[in-house]
Amino acid sequence: MIIFLKYLLNLNEYNFIFIVGKRGVGLKSAIRNLLIVLLLLIIAAGGGIWYVWNGMKPVEPSGSAVTFTVQKGMGSSEIADLLEKNGIIRSALLFKGYLKWTNEGSQFKAGTYSAAPGATYDNLIAQLNAGDVVKKETVVFTIPEGYTVEQIADRLAQAWGKEASVFLSLMDKGEGLKETEVLGVPQDQDLRHRLEGYLFPETYELVKGSTPQQIVEKLMDELQKKLDSIPDWQTRLKERGMTLHELLTVASLVEREVVVDSERPLVAGVIYNRLKKGQKLEIDATVQYLLGRQKERLLYKDLEIKSPYNTYRNTGLPPGPICNPGLASIKAALAPEASDYYFYVTKKDGTHTHLFAKTYKEHLSNVKKSQQGAKETSS
Repeated sequence: MIIFLKYLLNLNEYNFIFIVGKRGVGLKSAIRNLLIVLLLLIIAAGGGIWYVWNGMKPVEPSGSAVTFTVQKGMGSSEIADLLEKNGIIRSALLFKGYLKWTNEGSQFKAGTYSAAPGATYDNLIAQLNAGDVVKKETVVFTIPEGYTVEQIADRLAQAWGKEASVFLSLMDKGEGLKETEVLGVPQDQDLRHRLEGYLFPETYELVKGSTPQQIVEKLMDELQKKLDSIPDWQTRLKERGMTLHELLTVASLVEREVVVDSERPLVAGVIYNRLKKGQKLEIDATVQYLLGRQKERLLYKDLEIKSPYNTYRNTGLPPGPICNPGLASIKAALAPEASDYYFYVTKKDGTHTHLFAKTYKEHLSNVKKSQQGAKETSS
C-alpha cells in the first residue's frame, strides 16, 4: 500500500497524460488531495489508538493505597468517576467503555475499598465484584452462659475499655433500645436489672467503633435469633400459658442449677411440678443472686433475706431471670421432661449430676447419699 502510494506520488505529468488523457492533470490533483486526507485520517487514528492505549495503562505506582467508598446505589459510571478522582485510574471515560465492552459493572458491591494507583482494570473489576472491602478493626468478646448482667457489664467494660457503669445503666433502664420493645421486656420495680435474661451468651465480633447501645442491642438481637431457631416457639409458649419473661426466668433457674445438659429438661419439669402444686421452689441459686457472689454453702440467715427473689420465702417464680441462660436451658424450659419428681440434690462425687426424689423423705435419703459420696471422693 505504501509503495503504491509512493509510486502514485512520483508519477510525472506525462505519465498521467498518457494514462488518462486530457483530464490527467485534474485527476492527479484530486488524487494528491485524497492521499493527504487519507494521511491525516491515518495520523488521527494513530493518535486515537495512542490515546486509548495510554489512557488504559495503569497509573504509575506512587505512594500508598488509596481508600475510597462505594455508596449503596452507586452506578458503574459514578464508580468510574470516583476511581479517576482518587487517582486510581487515568480516565473514567475509558474505564466506562471497558466495562461496557466486557459487560461488567452490574455486580459491583458497596463498601469501603483500598486500591493502589497502578491497579489494572481487571484487578479493580474483580475487587469490586467480590466486595473485597477494607476489613474494619473489630473487638471479639465472649459472654459465658449463666452470666448475670453485672458480670456481663464487667466483661464488656474490659473488652471495650469503658466503665462498667456505662453498660450497666443501659441494662438497668433498657431505654432507647429497639429490642426492648421487640422482646416485650417488662418494666417492673421489683426487677434488679431490667435486661437480666435478655442478653444472650455467645462469642461476638463487633466493629471497634460500636457504641454501648449497639453492643447491648446486638446481645438482645442474638436472643431473638436463637428463639426463632426453635420451631414454633411462640405457639408452644402460648400453649404453656406463659410469657417470654416467665420462660426466661425458668430457663435462668435451670441454667444456674444444672451443669449437665441432659438433666436440664428434667430439672425444668421439677420446677413446673412445684409451681403447679403451689410449693416454694427453694432454689439456692436465687439466694446466691441476691448475695451477689457465689458462696460455698448457704447459711440459714441467707435463706431469710427479704426479697421477692428469695424462693425460700416466697412461692412462685422470682420477678425475673437471675442470669442470662443459654439455648439448652431455654429449650428445656419450653419443653420440660414430665416426671413425678419434686426434689433434687447435687451429687458430691464430681459428676455434677443430681439425685431426684418424689417425696421429701426420699429427698432426705438422697441428701445423705450425696454427703456420703462427698466423703468417698475426698478420701
